[in-house]
Amino acid sequence: MISWWCTALARPWTWEWIPYPGIWAASILPMFLYGRAVHRHEGEPDRRKFSQFIAGMLFFWVASDWPLGTLGAGYLASAHMTQFLLYTLVAAPLILLGIPEWMARSLTQRLHVERGVIWFGRSLVATAVTYNAILLSTHAPGTVEVLRNSQLGSFAMDVVWMIAGFLLWLPVISPLPEGRASSPWAAMAYLFVTTSVVAVIPASFLTFTSTPIYGIYELAPRIGSMTALEDQQLAGIIMKIATIPIVWSTIAVLWFRWSAREAQTA
Repeated sequence: MISWWCTALARPWTWEWIPYPGIWAASILPMFLYGRAVHRHEGEPDRRKFSQFIAGMLFFWVASDWPLGTLGAGYLASAHMTQFLLYTLVAAPLILLGIPEWMARSLTQRLHVERGVIWFGRSLVATAVTYNAILLSTHAPGTVEVLRNSQLGSFAMDVVWMIAGFLLWLPVISPLPEGRASSPWAAMAYLFVTTSVVAVIPASFLTFTSTPIYGIYELAPRIGSMTALEDQQLAGIIMKIATIPIVWSTIAVLWFRWSAREAQTA
């Protein structure tokens, strides 16, 4: 049987390559369609945006495919957490940065989601609540146990994580200018609160609990000498630390841009 998406495997881990054609299609097809659309509309693409979109899709590929995707699906909680952060903090914002306004407007209008995208970009409290609800629910032990044991469930989790990443960054870098936070200060405060307040709860719980909470990772064949509890604690540490350089770098950029505009108008 051919596996089209990563799922938990009931066998010891080996470094034997596993092909996932569904992941290849989900990674390559958007790049092909993007390139064709840009060529038809612009002729010569904006190299910066083109590079950002391709980079975002490549990070999506790395997070989804073997070996990280396989490890995260059924072997290591730390790999599971790394996937989540790659989707939400790296792949999603790069893809958003790479989408030109005309493409975003055309796509959202065809899918009848333009008003929703703009609303989420402007409604900071609702977006923060939605993002953190996804964060908490997809890291709950019951959710992980159910979804990671099937290809469809694992696919659904990865898709939801990408959606969460898009929601997180819409108020800051939405391709639709009217769908962003009303001011740089609002965007900075939103980004800090959304990624730093609620996320402390699961991160601290994973780091300081004395027993493994994920049965799927506790019962999985061990990889190396790391125990299930150590793996879980590493997942909590990754969740705590990995957001800091990306989020604070973004906040710094927003602040410097605001400061430069204020200096010009002074």
